[in-house]
Amino acid sequence: MPPMSQTALPSIDEIKDAFALIDDWEERYRYLIEIGKALPGLPEAQRTEDNRVKGCASNVWVVTHVDRPGPDAVITFEGESDAHIVKGLVALTLAYYSGRPAREVATDDAFGLFRSFGLEQHLTPQRSNGVRSMIDRIRRDAAAATAS
Repeated sequence: MPPMSQTALPSIDEIKDAFALIDDWEERYRYLIEIGKALPGLPEAQRTEDNRVKGCASNVWVVTHVDRPGPDAVITFEGESDAHIVKGLVALTLAYYSGRPAREVATDDAFGLFRSFGLEQHLTPQRSNGVRSMIDRIRRDAAAATAS
């Protein structure tokens, strides 16, 4: 099944611009919640144990789509969470990675993006570990896509 349209989701550049304009952390959290609301939900059939990200305190599911396996694969993602802020973190991560060549995704650690936004200092250790788990999962899926 092809990924759902993510047209309502802001681009990673739009998210970066918004974070640059928002100084207040309460407002940044509200913005994360808003981009999470723009994330298309996953059908119940895709909220499976195989799609669940292990290591997240909240339920997080990521579905990986590969246009064609091999070194030129382009990878897209769908995601969902049952927690508002976490869903925003999922949306941020998917905006960063989705639609890129799998070989780039496999080597690009988005946690640097989270650090640049100051999120590392403003997330609980549990949420930071969950974000790390999600990024690791996405990068493993990308590496597998390029190896196929």
